[in-house]
Amino acid sequence: MSENRVITPKEKEEDQGFDLTLRPRSLDEFIGQGQIKANLKIFLEAARQRGEALEHVLFYGAPGLGKTTLSHIIAREMGVNIKVTSGPAIEKAGDLAAILTNLDKGDVLFIDEIHRLNRNIEEILYPAMEDYGLDIIIGKGPSARTLKLELPHFTLVGATTRLSLLSSPLRDRFGNIFRIDFYKPEEIHQVVGRSAKILGVDVDEEAAGEIAKRARYTPRIANRLLKRVRDFAQVKGKNRIDREVCAGSLAMLNIDELGLDEIDRRVLKVIIEKYNGGPVGLGTIAAATNEEVETIEEIYEPFLLQQGFLMRTPRGRTATRSAYEHLGYKPPEEDKLF
Repeated sequence: MSENRVITPKEKEEDQGFDLTLRPRSLDEFIGQGQIKANLKIFLEAARQRGEALEHVLFYGAPGLGKTTLSHIIAREMGVNIKVTSGPAIEKAGDLAAILTNLDKGDVLFIDEIHRLNRNIEEILYPAMEDYGLDIIIGKGPSARTLKLELPHFTLVGATTRLSLLSSPLRDRFGNIFRIDFYKPEEIHQVVGRSAKILGVDVDEEAAGEIAKRARYTPRIANRLLKRVRDFAQVKGKNRIDREVCAGSLAMLNIDELGLDEIDRRVLKVIIEKYNGGPVGLGTIAAATNEEVETIEEIYEPFLLQQGFLMRTPRGRTATRSAYEHLGYKPPEEDKLF
């Protein structure tokens, strides 16, 4: 069910061509993440001046914040090619060897969901990252021998939403590690304005602000909401998206003014209505909402925690006073709230 949500931060099939059109092509075009951009500009310029490949880079953070976009920008700024794959897609040592041996000097290899790499594959990646060499075992048993292939100096860019699942030996081999933060509301507003211009959509400032408020601080969601609002406006014969059209469109999508959708509200209502505001365990919440525990913990909970609607306690999850007020419930007495 989480994959069907309009406001899921994970990439959907419909986003692929849409995101490609809107994706910034340089660091100067990229909105937000100022500290990361400043550091990358220095590291890229230094590598260019030395005529070397950029040190390996690891990006981590929530989905939809620009990890893939930044990897493409790195390749473009360095004037090299980029090869894109993902951890689950590399199933055998031969898959990794085929990718690495087809790289040219300075090329970027982008591995999305790098935390899902098979541990045996990871072992082969270590010498490739450190010594730019690939050890291949030929044959079996006593007659087996090791063949060492030299690789061109390349840049591995890894992306993960779960840094804690990345093994220490792999993490230590990245020279640059950057945490991609959620965006500020004004930055999301800029993203909406930029995307609207590229798409040729006439959106006024108030409408762009409405989309930005409900985009959960995530550019991918902002672009998806803009697309949905554009569709509503087109069908209704509106040439310009104003605040009224925007608010009406988002209301039809059941996305409220803080970016919560029907499933977010259902999670909070279960805690408040059935369990007196908590504390209640994740397993119980999952059973009551007909969702998986991992989905609650990884997809719904982070934003509710960030917004201050949910609290983690040793005994379980608890709805906060803000959650009661946002959903229109009377908060309990202070001494009974937690």
